[in-house]
Amino acid sequence: MTKALLVRDVMTSGVVTLARNDKLASASDVMNLGRIRHLPVVDDDGSLVGIVSQRDLFHNALLQAMGYGTRAAERLRDMYLIKDAMTTTVQTIGPDVPLAEAAKRMLEQKIGSLCVVDDEGALLGIITEGDFVALAATDA
Repeated sequence: MTKALLVRDVMTSGVVTLARNDKLASASDVMNLGRIRHLPVVDDDGSLVGIVSQRDLFHNALLQAMGYGTRAAERLRDMYLIKDAMTTTVQTIGPDVPLAEAAKRMLEQKIGSLCVVDDEGALLGIITEGDFVALAATDA
């Protein structure tokens, strides 16, 4: 009998994070360069305080730049801070939760990622839809 996979077995650790007072342009650059769709936001003490997704950046830029060109949208991303676009209600999961439970939660909540935290709330990693696709590809 094979052992059920846990979140820790599939999650991405060593996650790139942002601070709330970083500029939106920084998030956009990191996402584009690293092909990342979700960036956790941490406080000065490393506590998880939010998450920024590509959708958040797109939505914020769209609302702010309605009727303006690409250059105006870029200037706005350079003016606004992460805290202006981040989602503060972050869905988290523990590292020892069965992988099937993580998948179920993501499907039910229609979200693309879960931040993985320890019992004290410290960020350990992130599990995304991409991690599930990579897992399926290794089994193929």
